Amino acid sequence: MSLKKIAEIVGVSPSTVSRVLNNTSSTCASKEIRDKIFQAARDIGYQPNQNARNLRVPQNDSLPQRHISIILARINSLDDDPFFYELFRSLEIALFENHITVDHVIYAEEEFDQDISISNGVIILGRCSQKLLSHILSLNKNVVGIWRNSMNFDVDEVVCDGKKAAETAMNHLISLGHKNIAYIGDCSYESRYIGYCNSLINNNIPMNYEWIKQTNQTGESGAMAFHELLEKSKDFSAVFCANDITAISVLNVLKENRRKIKRKISVISIDNIEASQDTSPLLTTINVPRGEMAHMAVTLMLDRISKKHTEAVRIEFPCRIILRDSCYPKE
Repeated sequence: MSLKKIAEIVGVSPSTVSRVLNNTSSTCASKEIRDKIFQAARDIGYQPNQNARNLRVPQNDSLPQRHISIILARINSLDDDPFFYELFRSLEIALFENHITVDHVIYAEEEFDQDISISNGVIILGRCSQKLLSHILSLNKNVVGIWRNSMNFDVDEVVCDGKKAAETAMNHLISLGHKNIAYIGDCSYESRYIGYCNSLINNNIPMNYEWIKQTNQTGESGAMAFHELLEKSKDFSAVFCANDITAISVLNVLKENRRKIKRKISVISIDNIEASQDTSPLLTTINVPRGEMAHMAVTLMLDRISKKHTEAVRIEFPCRIILRDSCYPKE
């Protein structure tokens, strides 16, 4: 199926379709148009032009058709979490590039009805329960998970350690002289919270539980938590947010209340989603390499389908800090 067919379905030019399917950048088209293009590509079973592929691979290289199901284990909608939205788009592009058709996209915290046994393999986005994984493995043995931390399951994993990302963020704030550092995010068995606590302990900084705010890591809950911090404490000088969407809400609260708040408050977070590049001030964050993680997950899946490896493989990508403007030296 051609780019032209997708363009006709969506009502855009073939060049727009090409840019979207080869680039996750939000500048390619609006989010609405990108979503429609990816949906149309899945609906018609889009595959890259074989003649174009032949420029990169030998003419006699026979590529069998592969089918993959994607399970989103932690969210009910891609619109709920920008990080998983961008990770999902990176994965779709990696699948298209490798001539792989997506059979099902499943939102599942528990068991589901779709028949994933007909797929050659399953890629899971986000941490899942042992119960859910057991159900998936009962239907399909070729499974690759993409998540922040190793689950120590007997499946292939592509990870970027959330505890290390948190420690990188905290070490940056501490290097700027901050000791009174608040935390906004999930605190229940959450590696980013563990990284926050470890950094305080390792630097002999007392923990103030009044500065720790449990949220569901949405923008709304993050804003509410930060308002509570501002009302109850005047002593913290920095805030570590568990994800960018929370940090963006915190920056918005700071901007709206800049006349009331007489001091600079540093803000840092994890993910480096596209929206983090459009904040004021620009958000300092820890990059999680979504494109590389998606590419490696597809590579592992193809290798496992071909039975080139049978033992569980764990590949960890390093995180790195993206220095922007939202962190300041302690006054």
